[in-house]
Amino acid sequence: MRPPFRSRQEIIIDASLEDVWAFNMDLSKIRAFHARVFKVDLIDGKTFREPGIGYQCHLSGGEHTCVERDIGVVPTERIVTVLPQDTFGISKILSDYTVEATFQKLGDCSTKMQISHFYSTTSLKAKLLNVIAKGRIARETRTTLVAIKAPVEANKTC
Repeated sequence: MRPPFRSRQEIIIDASLEDVWAFNMDLSKIRAFHARVFKVDLIDGKTFREPGIGYQCHLSGGEHTCVERDIGVVPTERIVTVLPQDTFGISKILSDYTVEATFQKLGDCSTKMQISHFYSTTSLKAKLLNVIAKGRIARETRTTLVAIKAPVEANKTC
């Protein structure tokens, strides 16, 4: 069962669904679109997403890391990722934090990409973290989507 829905951000990318999907499947591209990540370790030694594959992101400043694991990949439709571990303590407070990226073909050279966040707020710490972080999560996700859009559109095949 999925945790409660918390937020969704979306963007229209002027590129084919296949181009948008291919960019997002390549874990080596994370640094290109996630402003807070300066290094990605491929925990399972695989460069491309698939269910069960994990990777560790080293965040700007070098002090903090997070491990993300893809738990669901439906080709050209969705990628579901969880946060089982981080040095901030978020994974302990929001133990079921789940991110779902969905992709929808709008035309031959137009794709809608959405990133949705899901997590439970059963503890007081979780409720407080939600109040403090919800807006920041939305802003950072929007920044990530814009950062995905530029290189995909620059290298589109349509």
